[in-house]
Amino acid sequence: MQLDLTQIVKEALESKSDAFVNLVEDAMRLLCKETGKVGNLDILGRLVKLKPQGEALIIGDLHGDLESLIDIFKMSNLLQKMSQKTDAILIFLGDYGDRGEYSKEIYYTVLKLKLLFPKQVILMRGNHEGPEDLMASPHDLPVEFEVKFGEKWTSVYAKIRELFACLYNAVLVEERYLIIHGGLPPRTRGIEDLAFAHVTHPKQRILEDMLWSDPNDTVKEVCASPRGAGRLFGEKVTNEVFRRFNVKILIRGHEPSKEGFKIDHHGKILTLFSRKGPPYFNTFGAYLNVELSRKFENAEQLIPFIHKF
Repeated sequence: MQLDLTQIVKEALESKSDAFVNLVEDAMRLLCKETGKVGNLDILGRLVKLKPQGEALIIGDLHGDLESLIDIFKMSNLLQKMSQKTDAILIFLGDYGDRGEYSKEIYYTVLKLKLLFPKQVILMRGNHEGPEDLMASPHDLPVEFEVKFGEKWTSVYAKIRELFACLYNAVLVEERYLIIHGGLPPRTRGIEDLAFAHVTHPKQRILEDMLWSDPNDTVKEVCASPRGAGRLFGEKVTNEVFRRFNVKILIRGHEPSKEGFKIDHHGKILTLFSRKGPPYFNTFGAYLNVELSRKFENAEQLIPFIHKF
């Protein structure tokens, strides 16, 4: 497949309400019915299990930063690799919109890529794609949609919120990585808890922890989060969850970092943040490009594969 990223971005910038809604509906039909074996993906509920093979590009929070997304694709050349190799995987950690001028265009672009490469693109759910009772604040998307779609903005916004429920809660790479937007839920006991966290919410706090929680090196177990949702969790929680899922490293987004990435809990947690500029004012954005077959004991060993821009 010959992929023209420039054309996709042009479509994203020029898309009107009808075209945008049609794209969202097509993506929903695809995402919501994904189950079992989908290429190299093994899907249970909203959990993706991956064999440790092939190449993965992992992109952190974008928050409407279209320029950074374009730069990542140009630097990594992954889209061309995906056209040639079925085991080249693209994983987004969520938080596509809010805080930036081009949220609509980011959603359009990532959904278009999912439709073009349905077996190779994994769209995760961030806290800015959370359920109604866990809405991020401020939530800028309605304002942007009103500006860009005019009087039809409410129906377009309602449709994109339907899509959020189809996004993935977690990705598990056997014996290597657990990939979640926010944090680790202390009470999770197995993959079903991760896969169906959206079903048990709000009775259980698992989805809230996955979307909102943050690691902290001074907390032993858990404590309240200054975000007002989720919790701060300590290394003891990380160790216990890792034992349950037989993984070595948590890869997550959710937290801005001046360098575009940070490492917590003595190398057990890697945070990626791919958006640049206000309101976060991080000096760099970053993404991870790594061969999944390689086995690493801690996130420090991933630093050569983290690309800052």
